[in-house]
Amino acid sequence: MANASSILIVAISPVDRTLLQPLVKPLTSAFRCRIEVTRAVQLDGSFAFNLSRNQYSSTALITSLLEKFEDFDGRILGVTSGDLFVPVLTYVFGEAQLDGKVAVVSSHRLREELYGLAPDPNLLNLRLVKESIHELGHAFGLLHCNNYLCVMHSSTGAEEIDVKTDRFCSTCSGQLLSKLGDN
Repeated sequence: MANASSILIVAISPVDRTLLQPLVKPLTSAFRCRIEVTRAVQLDGSFAFNLSRNQYSSTALITSLLEKFEDFDGRILGVTSGDLFVPVLTYVFGEAQLDGKVAVVSSHRLREELYGLAPDPNLLNLRLVKESIHELGHAFGLLHCNNYLCVMHSSTGAEEIDVKTDRFCSTCSGQLLSKLGDN
């Protein structure tokens, strides 16, 4: 078992596993804790697929990760390449339990090819880092931030992800440090 200040990255199929390892260093820096990419477990996300929407329910994936890793004491980041949704929105880049244990993110809408542009692996990785930090920030209890440069600023389009940084503003950083001290 891990302590509450560790993060386990879990692949959720469909997934491009090459996107997982590049998350370790930036997540370690952002959350100052141990990050581990699980090799032993990959969650099959097909149960969360909604045929009429041609998307995966992010909430169902969170529920499944909670059940599968109920004995894990840290936070869990599920990463998929499937397109995610919640019922009230057309799509989401990710979802997290506020002040909870699990967050999920998707690379699907972070890819330039989706917008008719040439693939850009570096931009994809940067966007995925930002969204991973953002959703894990929620899992650590942080809310959306009004500072458009803060990683906790809400993004409804890929271009908004590109504007913000991969760092917490001073306010969110202070709140996170307080949360990490509580663990």
